[in-house]
Amino acid sequence: MGKLELQNVNKVYRVGTFGGDTLHAVKDVSITAEPGRIISLIGESGSGKSTIGKMILRLTSITSGHILYDGTDVASLKGSELKPYQAKVQGVFQDPFSSYNPIFKADRIFHMVKDSFYGHLAGSEWEGRVEAALQGVALDPDACLNKYPHQLSGGQLQRMLVARALLIEVDFLVADEIISMLDASTRVDVLNLLGDLKAGGLGVLFVTHDLSLGNYISDNAVILRKGRIVEQGPTQAVFDRPAHPYTQMLLESVPALHDARDLDHWRDVAAGRAKGTCIYHEIHPEANAVAPATDHNPIMAELEPGHFVTCATVDEPGGCVQNQPVER
Repeated sequence: MGKLELQNVNKVYRVGTFGGDTLHAVKDVSITAEPGRIISLIGESGSGKSTIGKMILRLTSITSGHILYDGTDVASLKGSELKPYQAKVQGVFQDPFSSYNPIFKADRIFHMVKDSFYGHLAGSEWEGRVEAALQGVALDPDACLNKYPHQLSGGQLQRMLVARALLIEVDFLVADEIISMLDASTRVDVLNLLGDLKAGGLGVLFVTHDLSLGNYISDNAVILRKGRIVEQGPTQAVFDRPAHPYTQMLLESVPALHDARDLDHWRDVAAGRAKGTCIYHEIHPEANAVAPATDHNPIMAELEPGHFVTCATVDEPGGCVQNQPVER
């Protein structure tokens, strides 16, 4: 199994009349994903998390940077060159119904996989694989096969999409808000399914705006704001010891996740370690978090092993000013 790496990835869109303006949707994002691990990309709408997922899946191009799979830069691959990569990295999206054509039976998605990847298999062998994949996501083949999408629930359709990925034997699954349209009981089932698949070696990039879900399922958490990673690290480190004001603000919006005293403590640490600076600039006083990364000018500062944070006000007018209000 290979490793999936994003290195200083940027996405800039042309917007406005005749494309005269630009929107920097993703800024210098670097993430390393490994099989058997779940990474949560957490942020509000417009933070760039879904754009990152689409770039990984090659549904949209990158503007600059590199996306590496097993050491190969896949951002420049085209046509048939992409097929080996697509056999290892697949996606499942927010609205399961949008992934199916309502005039065809739902299991047509499996026939498409066979046509693309397993045309050499005999019909009986393929049917056995399909049934095994469905059972692997806790679905009864008799209850799902030969049914139209409107005859199945959203949870069943979402599980069928995961089963499709299992048929291809992917290493990584980009799960973009895959449970936001499901009812509460089905959400837990799908989350537990992802946990079981992780135990079997599947790597998952779990895109969500819900901190409680990210806290429940992920090994590592990446907090995004305005297209930039503001904090990342082991999930418990990020959630128990949030260092960036934006992370603290997000956690405060879900008070049941943490004791308020713990958040107060870490807010005091962030504000008071060095008057007039943020934690990032206390660790790297001369650094510029906006400039290109070098050994002497890192984009992020390491607080503890694997736990990184950027400047508290990196995108604010006037530069870094401690206690400057965080835009809500």
